[in-house]
Amino acid sequence: MIGYVTLGTNDFDKAASFYDELLAELGGKRMMEEDTFIAWSSGKDGAAVSITKPFDGKEACVGNGVMVALAANSTDLVDKVYAKAISLGAICEGKPGPRGEGGFYAGYFRDVDGNKLNVFTMPGMG
Repeated sequence: MIGYVTLGTNDFDKAASFYDELLAELGGKRMMEEDTFIAWSSGKDGAAVSITKPFDGKEACVGNGVMVALAANSTDLVDKVYAKAISLGAICEGKPGPRGEGGFYAGYFRDVDGNKLNVFTMPGMG
């Protein structure tokens, strides 16, 4: 249902490098690129994550209550992607672990611009 999610950035090169390395852990590669926009996806049928400099020329800012969730197929991959994010300069918003009932497992972080993301898995996602 979701085609892509776009996150604003104030440091395009830093954000591009962050997402190149982070999304590679999930099989993501650049699928679309312009001077002020890059999108990554793990396949032609999958959703994409993109970054952009705001079109209006104003500074990018973080949405309160907005979060992008990145799907992983195992708790080991959640741990690996979360650790990669932190090693790339992300800020911890909740270390990986079980959340609630039903086998949901996630780690939360903020990217180099302060956008909130999580990487998660749950039963049946493998």
